[in-house]
Amino acid sequence: MKPATGATPLIALEAAALDTETTGLDTARARIVQIGAVALSHGRILDGRQIDLLIDPEVPVPSTSTRIHGITNAMVRNAPAFASAWAALQAFIENRVIIGHAIGFDLSMLERETARAGMEWRKPRSLCVRLLARLAEPGQSDYSLDALAARLGIVVSGRHSALGDARAAAEIFVALLPRLQKRGIRTLAEAERACLAETAELETGHRAGWAEPVSRPAPPAFRSIDPFAYRHRVGDLMSHPPVVVASVSTVKDVIAQMAARKISSVFVADPAEPGQPIAAYGIVTERDVMRLLASDGGSALGMPIGGIATRPLASIREQAFAYRAVGRMDRLKIRHLAVRHEDGRLAGMVSARDMLKLRASAAINLDDTIEHAASAAEMAAAWAMLPTVADALIAERIDARAIVEIVSEELCAMTRRAAVLAEAAMEREGLGGSPCPYAVLVLGSGGRGESLLAADQDNAIVFAEGGPDSPADQWFARLGERIADTLNQSGVPYCKGGVMARNAEWRGSLAHWKERVADWIGRSRPEDLLNVDIFFDLRPVHGDLALGEALFTHAYDLGHTRPEFAKLLGEQVAPANPFTLFGGLQLEGGRIDLKLHGLFPIVATARTLAIRHDIRARSTRERLEGLIGLDIGGDEDMAAMLSGHNVLLALMLAQQSRDLYAGLPVSNRVEIAKLNRAEQAELKAVLKALQPAPDLVRDLMFG
Repeated sequence: MKPATGATPLIALEAAALDTETTGLDTARARIVQIGAVALSHGRILDGRQIDLLIDPEVPVPSTSTRIHGITNAMVRNAPAFASAWAALQAFIENRVIIGHAIGFDLSMLERETARAGMEWRKPRSLCVRLLARLAEPGQSDYSLDALAARLGIVVSGRHSALGDARAAAEIFVALLPRLQKRGIRTLAEAERACLAETAELETGHRAGWAEPVSRPAPPAFRSIDPFAYRHRVGDLMSHPPVVVASVSTVKDVIAQMAARKISSVFVADPAEPGQPIAAYGIVTERDVMRLLASDGGSALGMPIGGIATRPLASIREQAFAYRAVGRMDRLKIRHLAVRHEDGRLAGMVSARDMLKLRASAAINLDDTIEHAASAAEMAAAWAMLPTVADALIAERIDARAIVEIVSEELCAMTRRAAVLAEAAMEREGLGGSPCPYAVLVLGSGGRGESLLAADQDNAIVFAEGGPDSPADQWFARLGERIADTLNQSGVPYCKGGVMARNAEWRGSLAHWKERVADWIGRSRPEDLLNVDIFFDLRPVHGDLALGEALFTHAYDLGHTRPEFAKLLGEQVAPANPFTLFGGLQLEGGRIDLKLHGLFPIVATARTLAIRHDIRARSTRERLEGLIGLDIGGDEDMAAMLSGHNVLLALMLAQQSRDLYAGLPVSNRVEIAKLNRAEQAELKAVLKALQPAPDLVRDLMFG
């Protein structure tokens, strides 16, 4: 079990709710007589995962204490000593975050008992539900365990027993999660920081001799990773062209082909040709053949190979990163993955042998968890791994544009999985399946492959047919609402600007979308230009991807032919001046907004000129490189933008990672004091070079 980081959402925590019963309330003198704990995972209590330990305190149990918890001297006379119980408790806790009501008391008792036993004490990461309740329900007069349980509708069984009180604390924690989320407290570090601000409550505990009930946010220990898995695409590693045999081919003939070509698998299809949709193929591996020969002997050699082909194929996108292939093979317990083009046609094969270098490394921190997550909580746990991976890749000096592309891949996977879960939930609820083909689109930075760690939702839905407010539109409205809710629960918050398929203006039939885009481009009101900013970056991630690609193509066809539209877009490019009168940077709270002053002019310049000159790429890098290749001028300025784009992304990623682990609001604002002199000088040079961006756009608009 991997330890939680400050970026781990509360809903995704692996935790243990804990309580102790003691001989008294004076932590300096009291002894533990009972420990109870229950395990929590992904926002739910794990039934059956609990411990209930009586402990011999080696001193008499006062009758006043017995009247509270019911534990007598006779009950603990033959119980194990604390050292034995401590070993069992540590094995139970592993790397779990400790949760409890007034947990500072229990932590203090455990610390003193380990000291008496001559054992090492390391304070675990912890949260106090009493403090969390003050954050979730401010203004209440009573935050006792009984009062909280009553307000939250929780029935406490076994009150004043360690296990009973531990379970009550666990149930209170689970009940508080949605309330904390509504107050903007989503992650472990955010909860820790907010709890530490409850100074009066903390001081009361300190005066009583209690330990600090929550840990102070801190970055995780650095873990190196193998950058190979995050630098290379599946398409770089796959075997191609794929070897395809007809289903009537005999096992003997296929064995001969595999031996001659030195391959461990073949695809099976009729006709035996590559390039068909992935669903047309089955697969036969050398292990399949060996099992057949073991069971049927020599008679198997004359059998048609189609009879043992495995269908449907497990596959992966050609443009997916290598780490995704490793995770998928591990999850499915297979050694071969079909590789498909973006349009779903068979492209090649990637095998465990191709991934041998990666499997020998312990550095694959991201896996395929999102793709098979059964709940928002499981999605949240996978999403929380991104900051750690981003940190490690920054340390390896990986191009920041590659890192944000990885973040975008995970964001698209989150959106895709949210759609799958949403559709399944609607069918379970009797709302039926999709009334027609549709595609879920990721817009904005996610579509460009440039998402940072502060990503929120930008999504839309295009469906085959049905007007506004039609039965089809109403079904997709419900789907969009469920997608948005699932993403929000899993750590990708609602879009503040409302760019989500749950809202009518961000869903519609293909015909209606075409009308909408024509209206945006034709009238070009300021609000329309804002929509265009993110719409031209769309990427279909789920469903009938061809619908999304058709919409992307239509938008470019239309935008490219309207020079007045591109001109209006270009007028929005002007960056805000980031400099003071004396050449310093204009700061607010010691920070500067690098999206406003840096990323926006680069991204907008690339998008505007790409639309005008029909460069049908999504990423800023591909757009700028495509424009440079046209030889229309401005090459030096656009090359500077390419370099500056990487600098800005790297600074923002590092700052967002620091803020996540510290429990601070994650934004596009970078703290200048955290940059060394060289970084500050480089940043100033980048921002200065962007000031003529509007002139560049005007000069190249009709180049």
